[in-house]
Amino acid sequence: MIPKISNILYTTDLSKNSAYAFRYAVNSAEHHKAKIHILHVLEIRLFPVPLPGEEGTGTLVEGPLYVKKLEKFDAQQKKLAKEKIQKRLKDFCQQELQGKAALLKRVVSIEIAEGDPAAQILQKAEELPADVVIMGTHGKGLLAHAFLGSVAEKVLNRIKIPVFIIPIPEKADIGP
Repeated sequence: MIPKISNILYTTDLSKNSAYAFRYAVNSAEHHKAKIHILHVLEIRLFPVPLPGEEGTGTLVEGPLYVKKLEKFDAQQKKLAKEKIQKRLKDFCQQELQGKAALLKRVVSIEIAEGDPAAQILQKAEELPADVVIMGTHGKGLLAHAFLGSVAEKVLNRIKIPVFIIPIPEKADIGP
């Protein structure tokens, strides 16, 4: 029996060549008459923040008032970043699927999450529930992979549904 694919989770890091993997998601959605859900994850990292006037000393912010102001500023910046990314992805879809209204309708959601990319992909795949995940990967060499790991590998090691890992060609005119 051929598995039914209804929901495709396409994940993107917004790299120039991510359009290449998107085209695989569109092809699969067209073939299976499936919906495409797009996910981009803002990877949030915590860094020491110097107090004003103490740049370069490594002093962490400790004052409660300053921390509250910093958190408010950080929340505003995250909201603005998410809105810009959301618009960029909508524009990207419209550009990629120009003149293909039926395919554009298959893109039913664009979500910007924050946190660990692999964890967010796994969570979203379960929430949908996704039948397949499609993601691009960059060949960064064996040494870099051994030290840095990869989101794709982390997802593959923990997910219970098929994952299509699309290697992004280094030299191709595939960008949006």
